[in-house]
Amino acid sequence: MDATATKKDIYPVEGMTCAGCAASIEQHLRKEAGVEEANINFANHTLSLRYKEDITNFEKLQKSVDNIGYKIRPAAQAAESKKIRAAEFKKLQRKFWVALGFSVPVFVISMILMGHVPYANYIMLALSLPVVLYSGNQFYINAWKKLRHGTSNMDTLIALGTGIAFLYSLFVTFFPEVLTAQGLEAHVYYESAVVIITLILLGNLLEERAKAKTSSAIEKLLQLQAKTATVLRDGIEVTVLTEELQEGDLILVKPGEKIPVDGVLEKGSSFVDESMISGEPLPVEKQNGDKVVGGTLNQSGSFVFRATSTGAQTVLSRIIKMVQEAQGSKAPAQKLADKISAVFVPVVVAIALLSFALWYFFGPSPEFTTAMIVLVSVLIIACPCALGLATPTAITVGVGKAAQQGILIKDAEALEKAANIEVLFVDKTGTLTEGKPKVTDFVTAEAESEARIHEAVLAIEKQSEHPLAKAVVKHLEQCGATTGIEAEDFQNRSGFGVAARVGGTSYLLGNQKLMKEVSASIPATLQQQAEQMAEEQKTLIFIAREKQVVGLVALQDTIKKEARQAVQDLHKQGIKVVMLTGDNKNTAAFVARETGIDEFYAEILPEDKGAYIKEYKQKGKVVAMAGDGINDAPALALADVGIAMSTGTDIAIESAPLTLLHGNIGAIAQAIKLSAETSKTIRQNLFWAFIYNVITIPVAAGILYPLWGFLLSPMIAGAAMAFSSLSVVLNSLRLKMKKV
Repeated sequence: MDATATKKDIYPVEGMTCAGCAASIEQHLRKEAGVEEANINFANHTLSLRYKEDITNFEKLQKSVDNIGYKIRPAAQAAESKKIRAAEFKKLQRKFWVALGFSVPVFVISMILMGHVPYANYIMLALSLPVVLYSGNQFYINAWKKLRHGTSNMDTLIALGTGIAFLYSLFVTFFPEVLTAQGLEAHVYYESAVVIITLILLGNLLEERAKAKTSSAIEKLLQLQAKTATVLRDGIEVTVLTEELQEGDLILVKPGEKIPVDGVLEKGSSFVDESMISGEPLPVEKQNGDKVVGGTLNQSGSFVFRATSTGAQTVLSRIIKMVQEAQGSKAPAQKLADKISAVFVPVVVAIALLSFALWYFFGPSPEFTTAMIVLVSVLIIACPCALGLATPTAITVGVGKAAQQGILIKDAEALEKAANIEVLFVDKTGTLTEGKPKVTDFVTAEAESEARIHEAVLAIEKQSEHPLAKAVVKHLEQCGATTGIEAEDFQNRSGFGVAARVGGTSYLLGNQKLMKEVSASIPATLQQQAEQMAEEQKTLIFIAREKQVVGLVALQDTIKKEARQAVQDLHKQGIKVVMLTGDNKNTAAFVARETGIDEFYAEILPEDKGAYIKEYKQKGKVVAMAGDGINDAPALALADVGIAMSTGTDIAIESAPLTLLHGNIGAIAQAIKLSAETSKTIRQNLFWAFIYNVITIPVAAGILYPLWGFLLSPMIAGAAMAFSSLSVVLNSLRLKMKKV
């Protein structure tokens, strides 16, 4: 295949209301000549499309989709599409509140005040019209679109159930004598039509709200990109848009500014916060020849670098693309309710029509009235209310219970998969560890005044911009240390430490290399302690006074207290835990040993994390990923189940369907158990909702009439339908009583 003749991009899609709509678009596009890939992400209404440009083009495919009732927009119109979806969401809200406002009085009149309200049927008709014609009109429109193309979905069931109930009630309202003349009760079913529409709209509203949250991850990634850059041209500073930058440009970055693109530093030095890329908490010192990454934050000092990668080639742009592709990849299966309805709808319609024909041609007199009653009974009793409530009610209860325990669940699909997790990948920093360097030890040589050393170190470190220095200052201040003197002749020895004079005495604070360089004497006890701390992968700062080491500071990104127990709990559930980190192998090995993790991969890039996820998924494993950094976002989106720590970045949180609100890794095992219970409840609800129809539809069709003369009336059918919905809700509420 000629790569130059293939185009792949992600396009906004409008007009979808369910997973069935997404499947229809995919199937339609895959039949088009030249289309190699068409995957819909229903969560954020996007289409990942790849096609051969020498065979077809976007305009042709766009027109093809328009013909089946949907719309795909050019990739450049993503912002406009977002505005349209926001307007549609507000419209959905209005429809729900209108439906709720009119449905409540209809329900009260029908179920409580019937017989006590004059002209009750006419009042209920007037109250039902806004619900049917305004709040529920999309169900009828979508069902008609499906009918035109020979398909069906949940909208078809809703339209049939509510439409027949309403039309039958309308007939009874104006021509009650047709039924009463036959000795039948002229009962109306307005409440069934309007209450069903209201409940389905509520479910749609909750679903859209959840989808809106998950789709914001890409936008937040885009916000990390610098909008402008300062370019040096003939020695003059010129401000340009980032997209105008070219390879080879010399770019000036001042303290506090974002680095606009990738490049190599040529002049100056600084500390750069690269946590959004590496996930590691410590800013990295940059000197001549070092690489800098677009989107990272310059903390101190100005520098000039030469651009080496711009536009779509930068690291941040590649991460954004990876998240987009991972989110847009094909889901393993459609929702179970849509799978059932794909077969269920035409079967129900066929049974209803067949029943009508049999009763009309072979039934007792009056044939038409009896046949119509049977038809309405079948369609009303087969109303998808229970199917529609099966998933949202279980999710509502399960999500509420999870939130109380510090677990945020956003994706119903993740609920089903979480119970089957076999491998859990975890990031180190911020997930297994606290994510911030802390002083773990501050020791002084024998016969030394601890207070005196604290005072001198505090005076020196206050003048340093190094993040380790800030951690030392914070520790000393928390210990009550104070200083009334200032450090003089402060010097930063890049890569080694700092030097200064305090009270006329010279001090050196730095690593062991600095001590060796100045031939500082280290007492045996301090040397022994330093070696022990180094084995524990702690960062060491030696304190030398007049070339004599008098103290030692150890810092470490400490392991979370609950990490080891969390790994043990996961092992008990049969889940393999693998650590992925950009940190060095020695530190990774130490953390793995301390937490009980027996497999880890260190010094890896964000792209590598995604590769490990793909490798295990190709082996048929159900894979989860837990992380907190932007570097984890592609892996979180790519995994079957992404688990974000809320103490991390918003990007990681938005990329994952599960979030641990308190950043407690110990909640992962708990989240998996709760997800399993919620998923189990959903399956139970769908099973009973389906079985209910299997049993009651034949009864409504009159299968018992030849044996016992029993014919189900629409009123009893409506009551049975209501009971099926109630049973689903009650079963979902059982989740509250479960101990997880």
